[in-house]
Amino acid sequence: MSHTPTEMMTVAAARLLTNDEVCFVGIGAPSAACNLARLTHAPKITLIYESGTLSTRPSVLPLSIGDGELCDTALTTVSVPEMFRYWLQGGRITIGFLGGAQIDRFANLNTTVVGPYDAPKVRLPGGGGAPEIASNCGQIFITMAMGTRAFVEKLPFITSFGHGTGKGDREKLGVRTKGPTKVITDLCVMEPDSETSELTVVSLHPGVTREQVAAGCAWPLRFAETVSETPPPTAQELDVLRDLHARTRKAHGVAA
Repeated sequence: MSHTPTEMMTVAAARLLTNDEVCFVGIGAPSAACNLARLTHAPKITLIYESGTLSTRPSVLPLSIGDGELCDTALTTVSVPEMFRYWLQGGRITIGFLGGAQIDRFANLNTTVVGPYDAPKVRLPGGGGAPEIASNCGQIFITMAMGTRAFVEKLPFITSFGHGTGKGDREKLGVRTKGPTKVITDLCVMEPDSETSELTVVSLHPGVTREQVAAGCAWPLRFAETVSETPPPTAQELDVLRDLHARTRKAHGVAA
């Protein structure tokens, strides 16, 4: 069954989740991956969104954290201060799922500006709760499509701290969580190297070459000693994901 690169990215990200996770979900690709996991192999996963919705089970993907679908399908909704102080900063969330406009080799994320901060070429949406999520969740999974405008040699601004300039930087700042442990793209899966924390390709998606991946990255990308092939999406995974997107398009008034 044929699939798109974006579908492969979503499926690969969803497979990382289990029933035991308490997951802080970002809007967009992270939300699609988390809800695909919930609708397939991890029906008991606890999904939390920034607006304060706990154990939400949306039937369609939300447009934003303020989408009524999240509150309507949640076990309960708490205030944003409670969400961040008690749930997030209290260490009760095992995984944070984030995306970003730009990422560097140590999995630091930029969602603030492109270009100089005081005179940017592009003003991005900003951090929202992402900086706190990146610091306080047990570990972070990042989903981003590859390209040299997104995977950059040096970030103009670090919005969400990954591994700083290398191994040990989180500990120097007193951050006790693991930080980014997986970066799932439309071409491959990366993990931080155990010695340096630099992102390293550990898995290529079906039909993708090392040259394609390297061309989508602005720094000299490292590959693990053994690089596996990501298992392709199953028919069930694609059916569930496509049905979820079809329902979402219909609910938001977009032709399927």
